[in-house]
Amino acid sequence: MFGDISEILSAVLSNDAWMISEALTSNAVWVLGGAVTLLGGVLFLVIYHYVPWLERNLEASVMVSTYLLIGVIIFVEVFRRFVLNVQSSWSTTLPPFLFLIMTWVGCAYNVKTRSHLTFSEFRLNMPRKLQFLCLSLDAVLWIGFSWIIVVTSTQTVANSAANFQVMMGTDNLLQWWFLASVPLSFILISARTIENWLLDLKNFRAGNDLIVTSAIGAD
Repeated sequence: MFGDISEILSAVLSNDAWMISEALTSNAVWVLGGAVTLLGGVLFLVIYHYVPWLERNLEASVMVSTYLLIGVIIFVEVFRRFVLNVQSSWSTTLPPFLFLIMTWVGCAYNVKTRSHLTFSEFRLNMPRKLQFLCLSLDAVLWIGFSWIIVVTSTQTVANSAANFQVMMGTDNLLQWWFLASVPLSFILISARTIENWLLDLKNFRAGNDLIVTSAIGAD
């Protein structure tokens, strides 16, 4: 196991996409992926601590920027197609990748605001210890889910890079540049999950309310 982990790290340091892709086929990637998911989340928490603006606005800024960019591309290319009879070949392939970024970063945002399905009304009637247990279970499930996606999506990114997959309609825009947003987004989810659980632990010890109702898009 340690030998396989060492091989993965050596492949990453070599900056060779093919070596990385081959190294990530071993079972050791799950151990390393779990460490990256947790330590990456902690690293983002440290960054949030020293750069409060990012803590407040990182996900929202990425979501709004990608959404506006998608809208601009579609609007301009529709105009060019039906009015000028021309169209960029990448105009139908780039927006889905931008939507991919917006979607998964948006997932991290909603973890932050706790606006995913949490059965808050049901949990409000539970004893405090059971409420905290449910919140802790949420954290375990989110981190476990993030762990799985970080590992599997990183393998997909490595395979894409190893095969030099180019975005359709372009000559040198590589797909893995955009696919890399998936594992990064789930590390952001891990960070928000740890952040929320630490707040829950603080509220539990202080006797504060644990369950707070929220809605999608709430801040």
